[in-house]
Amino acid sequence: MLVVDGANVVGSVPDGWWRDRAGAAVRLRDALVPVADAGLDGVPGPVRVVLVVEGAARGVTGVDGVEVVSAPGSGDDTIVEVAASADGPVWVVTADRALRERVRAVGAHVVGPRAVPRR
Repeated sequence: MLVVDGANVVGSVPDGWWRDRAGAAVRLRDALVPVADAGLDGVPGPVRVVLVVEGAARGVTGVDGVEVVSAPGSGDDTIVEVAASADGPVWVVTADRALRERVRAVGAHVVGPRAVPRR
């Protein structure tokens, strides 16, 4: 399973995402579709892709290949819950240092946001 910290990955590229957070989450979701089959550098495919969104991006829906989970509160807490409940290996995409420590504590591996395709 690949769990993507939507807010962190979107925020890692200063492309005007702050003007339309939901739109930025949709663009990220769509860029993740090929990852379900191909995987990422260091993450073999096929892989279940879960994009966690929060705040103004809540309500973005999933598509074939990418499940979207809207965090009811903290996105980080939801990411840890998803990672902890997974069967099998889990990778979390984030640059957030505190979140990296939390997901490693539940057995997940960490990949940086640059590994994620942007288009």
